[in-house]
Amino acid sequence: MKIHEFQAKQVLSRYGVPVPRSKVAESVEEAVDAARELGGEVWVVKAQIHAGGRGKGGGVKVCRGLEEVRENAEKILGMQLVTKQTGPAGQKVLRVLIEEGMEIIKELYCSVLVDRTKQSVVLLASTEGGMDIEEVAANTPEKILKIFADPSLGLLPYQASELAYGLGIDQINPKLLRPAAKLFSSLYQTFVHEDCSLVEINPLVLTGDDRVVALDAKLSFDDNALFRHRDNADMRDLAEEDPLETEAGEYELNYIKLDGSIGCMVNGAGLAMGTMDIIKTYGGEPANFLDVGGTATEETVEKGFQIITQDPNVRCILINIFGGIVRCDMVASGIVEAFRKVNLQIPVVVRLEGTNAEEAQKIIGSSGFGDRLQMADGLGEAAEMAVAAAA
Repeated sequence: MKIHEFQAKQVLSRYGVPVPRSKVAESVEEAVDAARELGGEVWVVKAQIHAGGRGKGGGVKVCRGLEEVRENAEKILGMQLVTKQTGPAGQKVLRVLIEEGMEIIKELYCSVLVDRTKQSVVLLASTEGGMDIEEVAANTPEKILKIFADPSLGLLPYQASELAYGLGIDQINPKLLRPAAKLFSSLYQTFVHEDCSLVEINPLVLTGDDRVVALDAKLSFDDNALFRHRDNADMRDLAEEDPLETEAGEYELNYIKLDGSIGCMVNGAGLAMGTMDIIKTYGGEPANFLDVGGTATEETVEKGFQIITQDPNVRCILINIFGGIVRCDMVASGIVEAFRKVNLQIPVVVRLEGTNAEEAQKIIGSSGFGDRLQMADGLGEAAEMAVAAAA
């Protein structure tokens, strides 16, 4: 689950991470009043949407004087902000963050995430703050520092200090070594205690008044741990999320909308990824990622059909189920019943493998739905059939 920048900074500040003084505004007048209350002569107006690259899209403006705050708030509020992460349709800006201006001496980058190969939390840092970290990794990977925190020990003080020295903070302003190390420790504590999947500060800035400040912040929470953090769940902004993904989440289905024409319904994330790959191998494009879980039932299959068919681009559905925990004949019965209830009018290709697969094939074959519901012998054949049906 993603949250807005202003919400991320509220969470971070609880763990002692220094953030700029700021106020949220949902109208131009609120924006001007916020700048007036913050005081000073320079402010930043920042669009609040769940996407990076806002500055490049015109969603972040530095303002010198209240009149500039007004002008930029008028431009940003209500705009359809397009960034690399929003896609060409963009995202409508419903609120802005008015933030104090500051003298920036150096921009850095820092993030915290899980490295699954190392089975530990990793802190990434770079002197190339303000840039897309993907570009830094591709062009100058030597500029990315990595510190791995042992799961049983956490981030140790010497590791936080090592990161501060590695970024050359001692050469810029030795006074900021200790505050920087403390900030890194606070980011780690935030990540662990709030069950985050990502904490990203870009840029992390060193200021002229001897501060280390998280100038921008991005937090994502692990959906599976939200039951432990009801206050975090309350920060969810449904207006920023795809309505089909939200609906799927209510039924514990993992759904992500894509741009293709072949709807996918699979049990297991790895199998779902493999299914999408083989669809592309046969010249098709998947319309979604949909993992119905390891124990697919008639109810989940029916709901999966309903969600997939709300996408007008879907011309065929490929169901790929491996019967391990759940029997294939039970899944087949659920597919036939769900097919009848939803009254599907587009072709569906089914590949069932595993326990009681032969019985499942008989159930599908005798369903009476003719060419609209077909059984495939193997994943390759299923993908080929689905691509042909969607053509």
